[in-house]
Amino acid sequence: MKICTVLLSLLLFMPQISSAVLKIDITQQAEGALPIAIVPFAWETPRVAITERLDEVIKADLHRSGYFQPIAKKDFLALPTKSAHIQCKDWRVIGAENVVVGSVRAIGAIFEVHYELFDAIRCMPVESQKFRVTAKQLRRLAHQISDKIYQALTGQQGAFTTRIAYVVAKQFGKKNRFFSLQVADSDGYDPKTIFSSKESIISVSWSPDGRFLAYASFEHGPSTVYVQEVGTGKRERLLKTKDAISSPAWSPDGSKLAVVISRKGKRDVYVVDYKSRLTQRLTRTSSANFNTEPVWSPDGKHIVYTAHSGGRPQLYRIDVGGGRAKRLTFEGKYNTRGAFSPDGKLLAMVHSNGAGYHIAVLELTTGAFSVLTNTKLDESPTFAPNGSMILFATRDRNRGVLAAVSADGRVSQRFELNGGGDAREPAWGPFLLP
Repeated sequence: MKICTVLLSLLLFMPQISSAVLKIDITQQAEGALPIAIVPFAWETPRVAITERLDEVIKADLHRSGYFQPIAKKDFLALPTKSAHIQCKDWRVIGAENVVVGSVRAIGAIFEVHYELFDAIRCMPVESQKFRVTAKQLRRLAHQISDKIYQALTGQQGAFTTRIAYVVAKQFGKKNRFFSLQVADSDGYDPKTIFSSKESIISVSWSPDGRFLAYASFEHGPSTVYVQEVGTGKRERLLKTKDAISSPAWSPDGSKLAVVISRKGKRDVYVVDYKSRLTQRLTRTSSANFNTEPVWSPDGKHIVYTAHSGGRPQLYRIDVGGGRAKRLTFEGKYNTRGAFSPDGKLLAMVHSNGAGYHIAVLELTTGAFSVLTNTKLDESPTFAPNGSMILFATRDRNRGVLAAVSADGRVSQRFELNGGGDAREPAWGPFLLP
């Protein structure tokens, strides 16, 4: 499935970078994926010259989830535009359990879209809804309809209307390497460059309202954390200090950030009040060891971080108010970069037992531990806001790519920049307000 061109509009001192295409491949689909028919939406008025095909976006969304198997249009026996016109036997015979139909009507500069979901097994409508949007809002509306279908048939909120952030690294010549922070829809469409630099950009983190990105940049030497408003591009340093600062992570209410500060040879986790910029030291380590990669629990009561001790990093949990830390991981020799599922029940991480680095999850209530991937150099896991998928960076054919795996390991995807370059440091954004 080809996705939109990625435009890397870099700073003036950088060379022109050609566009790259982000392609998403389903590398493993869930066994027993639901067969569904998405009928092309009908135009009730003369067709207007727009590029969006709602049914194609919906079809791609549901297929990309791994839990649906859209039936090819060539197999359809009819092309109904309303649920009242559906003959259930026509869909049962081709194996469709559910059918999506719809129509579009232009009213001046506004488009009225009517969508219906129909159960072909029970031969009854599931839901029906009308929307009025502008041409620019049509693609987003298609994602919203996908979310509704996903929730109606799985019981889980869809995450197709969300966004992802990631870093693209490109090499020019032997010594020139450039980095670009990108934000795109969850399907890779409409990518935008948020920030570009000659130096590395790492540890990207979304604010809970989706307005800001925090990240660490090396543009002035030692790493420092910036907070940037996605919509306007306005950015500011979180703390004006000569100390190296990295690994920003927003609190669930957006009022604080956890960061790592290196002071006097010691690297520890601190909590920064976003409004006042007051800092509170949370961990205390020796110069021989260090703590890094903090992440907040969804209830805001705890922070999980990576403690490097004796070359064998493990994940620990500490109360936000301080106190004694508790070790969480005991499987394998290496467990880093923790990431909570939105419900707080799972903790994803980068895990190694000596044979590569994989994405694994720990069930915090039962202690059950599962390795989800078989790729060898995985890093930076981040959950979708509905908890269904984990996005991460990995290596494929000597290139940095993004990949995703479902929280149960049944579905996997690969995102690739066809235009060259390495993709890394992904962060899946929160649900967006209507």
